[in-house]
Amino acid sequence: MSDDPRLVEVLRGGAVESFHRGAVAVVDAAGRLIFSFGDVERPVFPRSAIKVMQALPLVESGTADALGLTGTELALATASHNGEPVHVDGARAMLARVGRDETCLVCGAQWPGREADRGRLHRSGATPSRLHNNCSGKHAGFVCFAVHAGIDPAGYGAPDHPVQREIAAAISDVAGVDLAGLPRGQDGCSIPTWGLPVAAMARGFARLATGVGLAPTRAAAARRLIEAAIVEPFMIAGTDRFCTDFIGVCGGAAYVKTGAEGVFCAALPGLGLGVAVKCDDGAARAAEVVTATVVAHLLGRTDDPSLARFLRPAIRDWNGATVGGLRAAEGWASGLPK
Repeated sequence: MSDDPRLVEVLRGGAVESFHRGAVAVVDAAGRLIFSFGDVERPVFPRSAIKVMQALPLVESGTADALGLTGTELALATASHNGEPVHVDGARAMLARVGRDETCLVCGAQWPGREADRGRLHRSGATPSRLHNNCSGKHAGFVCFAVHAGIDPAGYGAPDHPVQREIAAAISDVAGVDLAGLPRGQDGCSIPTWGLPVAAMARGFARLATGVGLAPTRAAAARRLIEAAIVEPFMIAGTDRFCTDFIGVCGGAAYVKTGAEGVFCAALPGLGLGVAVKCDDGAARAAEVVTATVVAHLLGRTDDPSLARFLRPAIRDWNGATVGGLRAAEGWASGLPK
């Protein structure tokens, strides 16, 4: 890990104050690794970055159609959201479609991500619920799938539960890896997470972007989920979040999704490319800059003013004055395909 190259530099007063190392992979529709920087074969836990893969059984099983799930709800099923009212209400509505409520969720209660929403809860005398958990939409999707398939959702977070076995099979197929030989841990929302090589994550997102290498039903489900997130980016994150704002600015050309500990993935359907990023120190701020840099280069938009705040985010003092910023370290991005 320590041998990975420098990806992002943090500036203060014009000097480099600190930096972030990591790895990047870009894979095309044929599964070819067309760009790599750093160790892209070391398994890392993708965490929430692959929620679109975890949502595939919800769609390809026919559950989404049978329950009449909307595009907004499908986007929420792939979300790491702020716990804003629209997210909470959406997860509640999904559960109601199968006659369930938040008590069946295993994700745990979590305070909303924004101070304004935490304050609103506090002033009302309420406490956070499992619906406020940033993964509640994904978990509501798991419960919907289980109930519609005639599976008892109790214990659905366990690795040997039928829901998780279906999800593991989908991840293995899309990423093109055998999960049995890879490390397994437990995610923050109490479901299994497997360590995937960065290159395999990028390969999976190239397949999601294009459908190449996937069965027709799975390819259609992937397309539907990605399109739902692109149309409703607020549902996958929320106010002042990178995923929501960056997808919006890209105007449908890119789908991006954050994972914990400095992981990011992206799909570029028009180019047939998948991208995966891992920052070794787990810094989300660095992973965002790397993701923006790679996507901007691939789309030929490095000089687009609307992307400047993602490519070179400012660091401000408590008075709001700009005192520094982040940028891609010199050199590595020049090797990206045009």
